[in-house]
Amino acid sequence: MYLDTSVISFALSEDIPDDDRNIALKLLEEINNGRYEGFISDVVIRELGNTQDSSKRDRLLKLVNDIELNDILSVDEETDRLADKYIGEGIIPAIYRDDALHIALTSVKGLDILVSWNFKHLVKHKTRVAVAGVNMLLGYKTIDICTPWEVIEDV
Repeated sequence: MYLDTSVISFALSEDIPDDDRNIALKLLEEINNGRYEGFISDVVIRELGNTQDSSKRDRLLKLVNDIELNDILSVDEETDRLADKYIGEGIIPAIYRDDALHIALTSVKGLDILVSWNFKHLVKHKTRVAVAGVNMLLGYKTIDICTPWEVIEDV
């Protein structure tokens, strides 16, 4: 499963409901315990690195280093093209290109799930359906886009 920036941020955020923070932490713990395979990307690292508060940025990057990730995925030409397609089809606004890259990385790298707390552009029915359509037309498998709540089996 691919974890977008919001999952990492929620794990340390103090301004969200405790239940959401705790489920994000539980997901990361289960990745560390080998129950799930976890992936992030250079996009996530860049986004976390752009955190203005240096103390928070350091804690976020330390958290990433502490997660037993399977890999840190890199954007390549194929990923860029697919992200452009999601933007061109109106699935993700151009100003939120990183969100399109998160979806494209999940699709291009053959992962099953994009895990996110981003309800504005990612975790919504319209996005799931549109991404499935584009992926089917272009020969990529269908991916699921969901919250940590939907992934964790024993809540």
